[in-house]
Formats: sequence, structure tokens, C-alpha cells
Amino acid sequence: MFLPVGDIREPFVDADDIADVAVAALTGEGHPDQTYEVTGPGLLTFADAIAAIASATGRDVTFNSIPAADYADALTAEGVPIEIVELLGYLFTTVMDGRNAHLGDGVQRALGRAPRTFADYARHAAATGIWNPQEAM
Repeated sequence: MFLPVGDIREPFVDADDIADVAVAALTGEGHPDQTYEVTGPGLLTFADAIAAIASATGRDVTFNSIPAADYADALTAEGVPIEIVELLGYLFTTVMDGRNAHLGDGVQRALGRAPRTFADYARHAAATGIWNPQEAM
């Protein structure tokens, strides 16, 4: 896998935790006027996340960071519309600048439990078969 992100650390979060916090906030008691910053329990690089997926799937998957210009060129060569190439360029150069490298306590505050780890997410996702290659039909 190739992305232009370097060693930026992100608080990868399980989408089920996001959903659980939303349900609690919308249907439970004690949530008015609360703001929940929902993150995973640790900061991971994209290489860390890919390693967790590789472990969960038993596949040899590696991550390589590439320059943003090379990524944009590859997307363009694949026929990705310029608007999408520009949006991804913005995301990977401006938004992924380290500003998200902190942890929130939203899952703990809203649900009374720790957020799920990315490794747990990867194992659960792998068990569903979602990452299994489909046979040609």
C-alpha cells in the first residue's frame, strides 16, 4: 500500500465506537450539552495500521510512504478525476500534518468503557471475510 503520509500518527478509531457513542448521546440520559471527541486508544502510523491488518488477515501487506506529487501522478494515471486528486492532495498534505496526533476521552465518557484498539477492529473485520479476495465470476 502506498500513501503520502510519512510517519504521522493518527488516533485511528473503530467506526463501531463512533456509532455506539452516537446512539448513547442520542438516546441515553446525561448527554445534553456534551461534546465527545471520539478517538481510538492510541496513536498509530499508517504503517502500524497496515501491520495490524496484515497480522489479522495473515497476509504479507506492507506500507510505503511516497511523495505527494508521486501519489497525485499515480491517481491521475489511473483516471481519477482532478477534483478528487486535488482533494486527496489537500487531505494528505494539509489535514495529515500532525494536528490529529492526540487522544480524546469521548468513548470512555459516553460509554463508560475504553475504545476498541485498531488491532481488535482489524481482527473483527478480517473475521467477517470482507478482506478475502473474491473469486472471478
